[in-house]
Amino acid sequence: MITLGSIIAGIGLKSIVIPHGMITGGFSGAGILVFYYTKVFTPGIWYFILNIPVFIFGWVFISKRFLLYSIYGACVLTLVIDLVQFEIQVKDLMLAAMAGGAIIGAGSGIVFRSLGSAGGNDIISIILNQKFGVRIGTYNFSFNFVLFFFSFGLLDTDLILYSMAMSYITAQVIEYFMMLFNQRKLIFIISKNSRQIADEINNKLKRGATFLKGEGAYSGKKKDIIMTVANTFQIKRIEEIAFSIDPDAFLITENTFNVLGKGFSRRKIY
Repeated sequence: MITLGSIIAGIGLKSIVIPHGMITGGFSGAGILVFYYTKVFTPGIWYFILNIPVFIFGWVFISKRFLLYSIYGACVLTLVIDLVQFEIQVKDLMLAAMAGGAIIGAGSGIVFRSLGSAGGNDIISIILNQKFGVRIGTYNFSFNFVLFFFSFGLLDTDLILYSMAMSYITAQVIEYFMMLFNQRKLIFIISKNSRQIADEINNKLKRGATFLKGEGAYSGKKKDIIMTVANTFQIKRIEEIAFSIDPDAFLITENTFNVLGKGFSRRKIY
């Protein structure tokens, strides 16, 4: 996953972003910015140089394993940036920003789903996510906004604005890939036939359920409220089960950001 994601992100950087004079966010963007002004080394080498102090933070705050994975990811991304020699022919800058954001976001999202990173800002993102629960895409966009702000006066204003649009698209695509295979729905069912509905969910969908003790505010009657978690394909079947047993049932569906535990995703330990 680190290899695949780094290759995809590197292709987006070298074949779309750099040929159009745009910059990405994070350390790759800082490396490109330094390259534009110094014309020394290559964007890939600058990216690796900027990574050195961040690797130390990864070692101290996360783990040795994570650091080694991240060094590998940074090396792959560096090589791809320097070795890719083709350009994806996109003339319109807005389309280039959309395509670059989608490709880089997809690559970065795939890397984030592994137990490593591609180095640079990814390491800081994961430290903040693990320690303080800061969403990775949100932090990346905030960091990039500051980077782009300080680029005004140094680069063409239109290019900076297109780069900011690309950064926003990248952040959204990263978040999408982070949740891609872990989208679940939290469902509450209030019914006088809670036991029968729960048994049907267990037997037909092979999905667990939990009874929460409740009481009607108006009637004062004690009730067993069903709580279950299902994927998006099972929602309609749960509705059919609930309302075929009790047409007066009350069903609430909530989005969940992440579900960890048996039968769902495992907690990532970097």
